[in-house]
This record gives sequence, C-alpha cells and structure tokens, in this order.
Amino acid sequence: MLMRMIIINIINDDPTHEGIEKMNRMYLALFLLVFSFQSLASESLTIFSGRSDKFVKPVAEAFTQKTGIKVTIHAGKSAELLSKLKLEGNRTDADLFISNDAGSLQQGSELGLFSTLPDNITNIIPKNYRAPDDTWVGLSARARVIVVGSKSALADSINSVEQLADKSLEGKLGITSATNESFIAGVTVYQEKWGDTKTKDWLKGLKENAGKNVFNKHSHIVKAVAQGKLEIGLVNHYYIYRHLAEDPKAPIKIILPDQKPNQIGLAWNVAGIAVSKHSKNTKTINAFLDFCISEEGQKIFAEVNREYPTRAGVAASPEVPKAGSYKVADVPMASLGKKRNSTVDLIEAVGLR
Repeated sequence: MLMRMIIINIINDDPTHEGIEKMNRMYLALFLLVFSFQSLASESLTIFSGRSDKFVKPVAEAFTQKTGIKVTIHAGKSAELLSKLKLEGNRTDADLFISNDAGSLQQGSELGLFSTLPDNITNIIPKNYRAPDDTWVGLSARARVIVVGSKSALADSINSVEQLADKSLEGKLGITSATNESFIAGVTVYQEKWGDTKTKDWLKGLKENAGKNVFNKHSHIVKAVAQGKLEIGLVNHYYIYRHLAEDPKAPIKIILPDQKPNQIGLAWNVAGIAVSKHSKNTKTINAFLDFCISEEGQKIFAEVNREYPTRAGVAASPEVPKAGSYKVADVPMASLGKKRNSTVDLIEAVGLR
C-alpha cells in the first residue's frame, strides 16, 4: 500500500516520460529492498552444538528475533559432532559448529572440516582466541578455578592447583569426569607449563584425593561444596557465580589459583564457532557470525553465561573478576587441540575415567 501511494505521488508530480522513468527506478529499488528482506528472513541455519542449549539458545533466539532467520540447534558431545561432520561430508546439513572447548575446535580444523572465516570476523577477535589458519574463533572465555567451602581451613591455605594433589586433601576433593572437555583442556595447560612427568604425578594425586567424588557436571561439585559434602573442587568459574545467583548466602568461596610471581597463572579456555566447509549458506552464516561477535551478542554471553567476551571492550558480568585483573597461563588456545591426544594418553595412563 505504501509503495503504491509513493508511485501515484511520483506520477502526479511529474507525469512526463522522465517522471515515469523515475517511478520505475523507485519501484525497482523498493522491490529489491523488500525481496532482500523476505529472502533473508526465509533463510534458516543449522548448528551442530557441543554446548548445552542453555548457553547457545539465548544468542540464537536474540538473532532470530532481530533477523527473522530460524536457527535449528542439534546438541551433543563435541567429539561426536565432529565425527558426524566428517562422516556426512558434503551431505551434512550443518552450517555451523559450536564447541565449549578450543581443543575440539582445533581438532575440527586439523581434520579439514571448516572453512576459513572472513577477515571482518577474525580481525575483531584477538589472535590467541582463534585458529592459526582462522578456521574458528572464540566467542567467550572461561577460567579454571577452585571452589572451596568458606568455613573450611582450606579457604585460606590453597593458592595453586598443584596443591589439589596433596595427600592432605584425600576424600575432600571433587573433580569432573576425565572425559569432560574442560578437564582435558585444563590438563593440557598444566602439561604445557609443567611438562609430562610433573603433570602425570599431579594427576595421580588428583585421582587419589577425589576417590569416588567424580561428577559428570561442574554444578554438582559446586553444590556438594556448598552443602558441606566436600571441602574443595576444581571447576569452571561461571558455575560458582551461577550458584551464588540462586543462593547468595551459599558458604562457598572462589580461589583464582596460581597468581604468585613464580606460578603459572590460571588455565583458560574458550567456547567458539566454525563454519562447515560444505555449507553454501554464506549470507545467512555471515549474518549469524556478525551477531555473535557484535557488542550485542557478546553482552549476551557475558550476562547470561557469566563468561568473558572475547571481543575487546565488552565488559564481563559485574559479579565475576574483571578480565585482566589476574594472571592467565600463556598457552595459545590452539594448543588445546594440538596437544589433545597427548593429554588424553597421559590421563588414561593414570587411570582416570
């Protein structure tokens, strides 16, 4: 209706040949604008996601609300989804791959499953948070930290992950399953900084101290410490803050480990995104990538997940320690994939499951 009124007004103002030509050009421009919007809105994206839905859906839903583009998420274990991508080859319907682990992203790159990302995406994300060949970028970062009961004597005596292997912690420690991607990535960082022998001895101590206190989720460790069933645990930082958001008076304390001058700094990891090399959905994919690294998208990661945005200048949630206020181990995120097999071999040699 609006288009028709505009055209009628143009003809009334100038009924000459030039006026009609002007009307034709206006009509074509409006038609292309409407067609472009409808075309983009009718598009859809399929994401293979190695992250829990609760971490991915808020971003996907905000993107759909803004663009009208439907996003379908197939969630699973990152390793299984990489195998699926490899097996399906050019028959896959996956446009994007998301993982909560830089190691899995790097392994996908080395398997040749991803396309090179455009410069306008990679140039925004710091080099340490992306693949050496720019086939994936980190979207949000997290720290490996220690949760301890605030009433425990350990709250004032623990300052390093090395101490988690001390015999005095036998039966007091909680860890995740050794197949957990964050656990593996953390061990890779320690392996890079300490070497194989020291890391293997540390893993043995960890196994002895944890005993049967091995959990499938970090949140269960935090809960067990808050309930006094355990005194200490090794977790990703945001699980502690999510617990405190629900129970502000929970008797737990966060320890940022290895901050002294002679210590390595805490282990860091990123969740990130890559493009399936077989996807032809370039325009829609780029729109989603743009949104994920935009200030709006990065703020969702910060506010909903309590992770650290990888885009410079976007603040993390005010509850978490400010980025840059603590020391991080200087291990490139790509190393978490390059060293993955060596780390898994070390873990299995110790008998951790």
